[in-house]
Amino acid sequence: MAIPIALTIAGSDSSAGAGIQADLKTFSALGIYGLTAVTCVVAEIPGKVSRIEPVSVEMVRAQIDALAKNFPIGAIKTGLLYSSAIISNVARSIADLKQQIPLVVDPVITATGGDPLLETDAIEVYKNELFPLATLITPNLDEAVQLGANTVRDRESMERAGKELERKFKTAILLKGGHLSGDDAVDLLFTNGKVIEFAAPFVRDVATHGTGCTYSAAIAAGLAAGMSLPDAIARAKKFVTACITSRLRWKSNAGKNIDALKHSSGDAVED
Repeated sequence: MAIPIALTIAGSDSSAGAGIQADLKTFSALGIYGLTAVTCVVAEIPGKVSRIEPVSVEMVRAQIDALAKNFPIGAIKTGLLYSSAIISNVARSIADLKQQIPLVVDPVITATGGDPLLETDAIEVYKNELFPLATLITPNLDEAVQLGANTVRDRESMERAGKELERKFKTAILLKGGHLSGDDAVDLLFTNGKVIEFAAPFVRDVATHGTGCTYSAAIAAGLAAGMSLPDAIARAKKFVTACITSRLRWKSNAGKNIDALKHSSGDAVED
């Protein structure tokens, strides 16, 4: 049987903890052949972005078009897209595909350490051009506010925010609640007017990044393999939690802890 294929359209992370590097590790761990279309190059370590430069829109489109013509892509995920021009061209390339392919949009706006990763005018292009093509959008709580939801302080306001985004963008929303206090990291899927909860023990004392990239890539991997959306999210939640729990750790030259997710095939445990 041919191996399922998934495409990530995202930025390159020099520390390999996020971006296309994390996506490829995730795809491989979950038995998926990964393709990449690079949108920008980021010089970063966990907690600090030093420099970011975009790839030309022509090159972004050329990558996607070449892959779409030659591979049976089972799912697509987008990560860091950087600019309104790149978002618009990515949306156009996806809309031009001959078949409808599941699309997971991780609306990367700000790095874990707080550094901006998206040009300020690009959010509206996300809303108007890419979100209408999405099977699932996966904002964290900060991104949800930047997309127009009210501030989330608890489970009740989280449900209101997720329902608001589902109505607004007319597609499934996975609202990630890892920034809320509590013993569990709770995410809520809003789809077809229903709310489905995915919870896992909150892993503390972690100084890493790339959890959102890994999570959305794991969901795309499940969709590429033919899983339903809830099942793909449930497996992805277990996977990303295991990646955090078994994280790697180094000391920087300044004596600070630097963590990296461990993308292991052993974390891809089925029920």
